[in-house]
Amino acid sequence: MATIKIKQIKSKIGYPIDQKRTLEALGLHKISQVVEKEDTPAIRGMIRKVRHLVTVVE
Repeated sequence: MATIKIKQIKSKIGYPIDQKRTLEALGLHKISQVVEKEDTPAIRGMIRKVRHLVTVVE
């Protein structure tokens, strides 16, 4: 299956706990950190939830 790279571009400080937990579930802990995940509908939904905090790197 294909993979996607996700980069955290903004701090999670000041955002609701569910968004903080979504970032942790994606494996993101620091700004500019990049993780590689399988491209599944669940991961896409997590990215959509925190789209203001992350970007998908090509």
